[in-house]
Amino acid sequence: MPVIVRLGNLKIHVFSDDHNPPHFHVSTPDHDALIRLSDLTVLQGQITRRDLEKVLQWASQEENRLRLVSEWNRLNEQ
Repeated sequence: MPVIVRLGNLKIHVFSDDHNPPHFHVSTPDHDALIRLSDLTVLQGQITRRDLEKVLQWASQEENRLRLVSEWNRLNEQ
């Protein structure tokens, strides 16, 4: 599970051979959540509003979104 980026105490991961829909994982010392790539909604888990805002700000930038999609496609080839 490669760490794509660290944002302070937040880690953003993309797992290999993961289930659909395409998503990424966010982990903090106290929470874990799955965020759907297509619309950046929380699929599962919990995350504080402050941490979610930080993640969404990063993930909504085009370069970072493309990076996440590219990693998902690379690690989850069908």
